[in-house]
Amino acid sequence: KPTEKKDRVHHEPQLSDKVHDDAQNFDYDHDAFLGADEAKTFDQLTPEESKERLGKIVSKIDEDKDGFVTVEELKNWIKFAQKRWIYEDVERQWKGHDLNEDGLISWEEYKNATYGYIL
Repeated sequence: KPTEKKDRVHHEPQLSDKVHDDAQNFDYDHDAFLGADEAKTFDQLTPEESKERLGKIVSKIDEDKDGFVTVEELKNWIKFAQKRWIYEDVERQWKGHDLNEDGLISWEEYKNATYGYIL
């Protein structure tokens, strides 16, 4: 039996669960650039409001304040946006499982929140 070849390259996780096809839409890019929750907010804005808010975000991305966004600054921003989404999701999950709001999640609370058992 031949040995199964394993991929030795560590791949970064996808930046969005949407299809990355700029010919169809820019949903993937919006999720990567803004984070999934913020991208949903932008979908509701007028083009003028979007431009204004993106201008404010670009100012945050430009770390050295030279008026230009480098590839490295853009990469840093995308990583920041993705990590922020993960931390916010963890916080939501924690609150959803900590049923008695004591800051701890017992096995009973976990089972109830996850599987619907009654305490």
